Amino acid sequence: MDRYELRRLDYSLSEDHIDLQNAYRQFFKTHCSIEAVRAAEATGFDKSLWERLCAMGATTMALPESVGGDGATLVDLTLVAEEIGRALAPVPWIDHVVAARLLDRLGALPPRSEILDGTHLVGFDAQQVPPTGSRLIGSASIADHIVIRDGDDVVQLSFSTRPTKVDNIGKLPMAWVDPAAADHRVVLGSGPQALAHHQRALDEWRLLTAAALVGLVEETMTIAAEFAKTRYTLGVPISTLQAISHPLANMAITVCSGRGLSHRAAWFLDNEPDERPELAPSAFVFMAEEAAKAATMAVHIQGGLGVSAEAAATAYLVRARGWPLAGGDPGATAVHIADIVATREAAQV
Repeated sequence: MDRYELRRLDYSLSEDHIDLQNAYRQFFKTHCSIEAVRAAEATGFDKSLWERLCAMGATTMALPESVGGDGATLVDLTLVAEEIGRALAPVPWIDHVVAARLLDRLGALPPRSEILDGTHLVGFDAQQVPPTGSRLIGSASIADHIVIRDGDDVVQLSFSTRPTKVDNIGKLPMAWVDPAAADHRVVLGSGPQALAHHQRALDEWRLLTAAALVGLVEETMTIAAEFAKTRYTLGVPISTLQAISHPLANMAITVCSGRGLSHRAAWFLDNEPDERPELAPSAFVFMAEEAAKAATMAVHIQGGLGVSAEAAATAYLVRARGWPLAGGDPGATAVHIADIVATREAAQV
């Protein structure tokens, strides 16, 4: 038996994993109320929350010990991402840690740097097929540096004046970025190896976004379920009606399925990245579709209250629809999955 045989079938969490997730769940419960989320919508960023999160070690944990980090696994990172989604936390943690990990793989992250501790924010263009010229990037309006793919190059951009935030459905600090207009442009790597590192970063971004959407769905399910237990029709709670209870059950299935797929994808990406490269993008495509469905149903369950602008369910709905689009069209990721599977099948013929 090889040392991975049992683990390929068992993706349960250890006690350390559970303690880690509980710590971040309590952190966001204390510091990221729905009122704080609403207050940050104008900029898409809560600077105070970000500083508290960095002080807790959320950025350093994602990087190897060789540069001063804590060497967390991707499974560890999915647990933090899930709590970010549960709280709708207005912080660019996913973009930052994915970009920082990419900089490290390209040998461009100095030990003990300001990027490591989150003092300098790094944005990341998560589109599978990046356009030529200007592009929308999810954290560009607050980032000190932005990492993109430009043709066969992986490039780091810096602007003396940060790009202006544009309104978007996910309430992200999104902005248009024109690589040609950057004040500083550094080519971090070129050719197949650099592009392979960039593809790994894309997979990590999708994985962590999928995990965030799992937390988002679980919380919006909880909001809907609590509402359904307190509203009555014909003398019974509406939660007893099939039109309510069955969709809530479907949400629970989505949470369990998405969580299991995310943990499995994280484990393979860390330990056997060439064995199942389709898992991380598959988790993203699955949750991008199912999160929007679940959040829409949560709004419907609450009826007129749910569709009001001040309702928490509406805040979850717009982010369920908007966050995946920060990586461009999820359909492009689905095509990428098809290419992986088709190539593998052709090689076995």
